Amino acid sequence: MTHWIVAPVILPALLAPFIVLAARYHIGIQRTFSVVGVLALIAVATGLAIQASDGTITIYQMGDWAAPFGIVLVADRLSTLMVLLTAVLALFVLLYAIGSGWDNRGRHFHALFQFQLMGLMGAFLTGDLFNLFVFFEVLLIASYGLMIHAGGNARLRAGVQYVLFNLIGSTLFLFALGAIYAETGTLNMADLAQRAALIGADATAGLRVGAVLLLLVFAIKAAVVPLHFWLPSSYAEAPWPVAALFAIMTKVGAYGIIRVYTMIFPPELEATSGLHDIWLQPAALVSLAVGMFGVLAAKRLDRLVAFSVIGSMGIVMVTISLFTPEGMAAALYYIVHSTLAGAALFLIADLVRTSRKNLDLTPQAPIAGAALTAALFFLAAIAMVGLPPLSGFIGKLLVLTAALESERVVWIWAIVLGSSLISILGFARAGSVVFWKATSVAPIDEAENADDLRSPAVLSYVAVGGLIAVLTAHTVFAGQVHGYTTAIAAQLFAPEPYLSTVLDTPGKLSVPKEDY
Repeated sequence: MTHWIVAPVILPALLAPFIVLAARYHIGIQRTFSVVGVLALIAVATGLAIQASDGTITIYQMGDWAAPFGIVLVADRLSTLMVLLTAVLALFVLLYAIGSGWDNRGRHFHALFQFQLMGLMGAFLTGDLFNLFVFFEVLLIASYGLMIHAGGNARLRAGVQYVLFNLIGSTLFLFALGAIYAETGTLNMADLAQRAALIGADATAGLRVGAVLLLLVFAIKAAVVPLHFWLPSSYAEAPWPVAALFAIMTKVGAYGIIRVYTMIFPPELEATSGLHDIWLQPAALVSLAVGMFGVLAAKRLDRLVAFSVIGSMGIVMVTISLFTPEGMAAALYYIVHSTLAGAALFLIADLVRTSRKNLDLTPQAPIAGAALTAALFFLAAIAMVGLPPLSGFIGKLLVLTAALESERVVWIWAIVLGSSLISILGFARAGSVVFWKATSVAPIDEAENADDLRSPAVLSYVAVGGLIAVLTAHTVFAGQVHGYTTAIAAQLFAPEPYLSTVLDTPGKLSVPKEDY
C-alpha cells in the first residue's frame, strides 16, 4: 500500500479550506497557492501514472481496513491517466482564470476550484460505488458555486437548470446503489464484480434494475441524448474558465461506464445482457448527430462550442459501446483529445468576447488581437472536427477502424463521416463571421466600449497556447499514446489482477455460490 494514491484527493481538500480561512481577502496569495497546488498535483499524478504504466495496480486502504469492508482507492492505468489529464487541464484553466481576471470577479473561486479537483480526483481513484457517488456530489457541489461565479441572471438560470438535472441524476444514483446493495450486499467494485458473476439467471431482476439506473446516471453525466438538455445552456452561460474545466466533467460519466460495464457488468454477463448495444450505441449515434447539427445551427459562438462537446461525447460513447479492446483503446485516445480541444475552444470564445459586444455569429467590429486569436481558433477547430494533421483526425480514424467488426458498421461510418462534414461547415461559418467578415465593419467607438476593446492578457494566450501545445504533442506521440490506451483496454478486459489486488488481503470476503 502506498500513501501517494490519496495525495491527489487530500492536497486540494486541504488547500480549499486554507484559502477560505487564511487568504480570503488576498487574491495574490490565493493564486499562488492554487497554482502551486496544481503543479504538485501534476507531479503526483505523473508519478502515479509512471508507477501504473507497467500494469502495476496499487491500493490505499483508509484506516487500514481491507476491502470490501473499508474504503479503498485504486490506482491502475485507467485511473492514473484520468487523474493526470485532469491535473494538466486544471493548470491551463487556472492560468487562464488568473490572466483574464475571472478569478477575481466573484468570491471563493480558488477554494471552489480546489474542491472541484478533489471531487474529480476521488471519482477517478475510488474503488467503491458508494464513494463514487460521494465524490460525484463533492464535485457537483463545487461546480454549482463555480457555475454562478461572477453572477448575472442568465448565469443563475442556467445554474438552477444545471442543479436540477444533476439532482435527478444523484437521486437515480442512490436508487441504483440501493438496488445493487439489496441484491449483492456490497458496493465495493471488485467484490461486486465477483458476486454479480455468481447470481443465477433466475434472480437477476434487482441487479438489472440497478445496472439500468447506473447507466442512466452516467449517461446524464456524459450528456447522451435524450439526457443532454442541461449541457448547452449550462456550459454556454458558465464563466469561461469554468466551462473549460467542465470539459472533463462529461468524461466522468464516460469513465463510470467504462469502469462499471467492463468489470462489474461486462457484455457477457447474463444479468445485464443487451444494455450495451440495444440502448447505449443508438443513443450515442443520435448524440453525435444532434451535437454536430447543433454546431451548424448555432447562432452564438458559445452555443456552438457547447454543442461540439455533445458531438464529441457522442463519438466517445459510440466507441465505448462497442465494448471491444480496440474500441476502448480508441475511445480513451479520443477522450484525451476531446477534453483538451473542448477546453481550448471555450477559452478561445472568451478571448473573442473580451473585445466584442457579444458572441452572436453576426459581423461586428474587428476584435483586439484578431490574428493570434483566429490562429488559435483555427487550430482548435480543426482538432475538434477531425481534420488532419491534429489528433482529432487520428482519433476518428481509430474510431472508424474499431467499428469495422460491429454489426452497425455502416451506420457508424455514415454518421461519423457525415457529422464531421457538418461540423466543418459549422466551424467554418463561425470562423469566417467572427474573424473575416469583421474586417468589413467599421470599428465601434473605443471611448464608448473601452471594456469590449481591451486586448486579452498575455497569460490568457499562454494558457490557450499551452492546451494547443499539449494537443500537438498528443498528435506527434499518437503511436505511443495509442499503445498505452491499448494496454489500458487490455487491463480493463482482463480484470483478474484488479480483483485480486483489491480483495486478496486479510479480511477478504468469500462468497459461496450456493448462497445465491
